[in-house]
Amino acid sequence: MSDRPGRLSPDDVRHVAHLARLDLTEAEVEAFTRQLGAVLDHAAGVAALDTSGVVPTAHPLPLRNVLRDDEVTPSLDRAEVLAQAPDAEGSRFRVPPVLGDGP
Repeated sequence: MSDRPGRLSPDDVRHVAHLARLDLTEAEVEAFTRQLGAVLDHAAGVAALDTSGVVPTAHPLPLRNVLRDDEVTPSLDRAEVLAQAPDAEGSRFRVPPVLGDGP
């Protein structure tokens, strides 16, 4: 890559574009050189930060379980619900076939 450490050259962008099998115009090479250089400069700035006193985290906010406790509660009466259905068959709802033609 570039002989200047920390700097991205147009040749570096062309090389990566070649590896990715991308055809770039010279205008795109220039634009990507600036944009990718800015991204790499920012990443270098972040890498230079002293994080020795920072506890590693997988998430920036503390996580907590947002689900309620399971509690047994009365359910709907099956016969009453099936009586209100447009079509029932035995103890089930009858629906049109959804996986191709059916009987």
